[in-house]
Amino acid sequence: MADVAVELVLRSTRVITPEGTRAASVAVAGGKITAVLAYEAEVPAGARLEDFGDDVLLPGLVDTHVHVNDPGRTEWEGFWTATRAAAAGGITTILDMPLNSLPPTTTTDNLRVKQEVARAKAHVDVGFWGGALPDNVKDLAPLHDAGVYGFKCFLSPSGVDEFPELDQEQLATSLAEITGFGGLLIVHAEDPHHLDAAPVVPGPKYADFLASRPRDAENTAIGNLIAQAKRLNARVHVLHLSSSDALPLIAAAKAEGVRITVESCPHYLTLTAEEVPDGASEFKCCPPIREAANQDLLWDALADGTIDCIVSDHSPSTADLKTSDFSTAWGGISSLQLGLPAIWTEARRRGRTLEDVVRWMSAAPAELAGLSRKGAIEVGRDADFAVLAPEETFTVDPAELHHRNRVTAYAGKTLHGVVKSTWLRGTQIADHGTPTEPTGLLLERQN
Repeated sequence: MADVAVELVLRSTRVITPEGTRAASVAVAGGKITAVLAYEAEVPAGARLEDFGDDVLLPGLVDTHVHVNDPGRTEWEGFWTATRAAAAGGITTILDMPLNSLPPTTTTDNLRVKQEVARAKAHVDVGFWGGALPDNVKDLAPLHDAGVYGFKCFLSPSGVDEFPELDQEQLATSLAEITGFGGLLIVHAEDPHHLDAAPVVPGPKYADFLASRPRDAENTAIGNLIAQAKRLNARVHVLHLSSSDALPLIAAAKAEGVRITVESCPHYLTLTAEEVPDGASEFKCCPPIREAANQDLLWDALADGTIDCIVSDHSPSTADLKTSDFSTAWGGISSLQLGLPAIWTEARRRGRTLEDVVRWMSAAPAELAGLSRKGAIEVGRDADFAVLAPEETFTVDPAELHHRNRVTAYAGKTLHGVVKSTWLRGTQIADHGTPTEPTGLLLERQN
């Protein structure tokens, strides 16, 4: 270390690296990790030492599924508030979804509008997904060239008029175009025909809402997507999987070499239909939170690799849109700040390790998006870290959350894992849940 221009050394008895967890000192210079050394390594003159004792040093989390809604619906959320919540929760990189903002990220001009809005407000690094709509096939290659990380589409209505869904013919057209330039399509996979056939009963009963979003809607849409991906040798990603019935289809497709990856979300993995009170639409999301037995199978699929990663699908709204009528309330759960402790609480209960959590919430999302400088504590990566006290607990108080509208399905829950601090390229960006000034950069795909 003495012959390297090290500026900062972070030390812990528990550092999670790709090779495992060990006591180590991590050297940082120029915002990069320059060495991962023995715990007792000498700190060079001029370098600052941060010793975290037995708190765990893990790579900053990467959340590739965040609806920031800025500009256009900033009363729902914005880059300032969303990225503060991310920093407080140990997340150092987010990718913003292309819808719920006005304009949506469906042309290069719209992308530039969003980037200008985000530039001065980002507390963490921010990249962008593009959108695939029925009428913007001509815009996909220019968006790819402009640096979006891939393209999102819906196979059923999105909930906002400016972002219509693709039918199967339109899906095939967009997917062929995206495959032609080596891109990635990420898909909200619910089949509209199954949704149209399902009963919609207005009112506060969660059981009625659950029946309106049947598993078959997911299963059929995922089966159709697999067939398209297989035919075109396309790269596709299934967003927010909630139906465990689709897992055999996905596992078989992966075994055949279909280029498909899958995510799930903290709410599907930590909350269950059985616990949702009637009228509590803070629990409403699409696809829905399903039963405990379904959740058990999702955890099994994480363990065997059928599900690749866990991301938030942070989808906020104003409190007035969260009415007690499940049929009309806005569907979305806000969990940026709470995803790490929520998942760790359930993972430890199920005998999983923090190394598993890091793989699912940092390494795998970074790999999905091609964020080669993120997702691991190893030489050459960005010096992005979260410091976690995994044995400590806290009770979720909505007043302490940083996203704009402090509606949360986790209110009152006691969770394991307190994020002590968050670091972005060697600079501390949150201290005990309090974010500092914005230092995030706007990211563009590099390959």
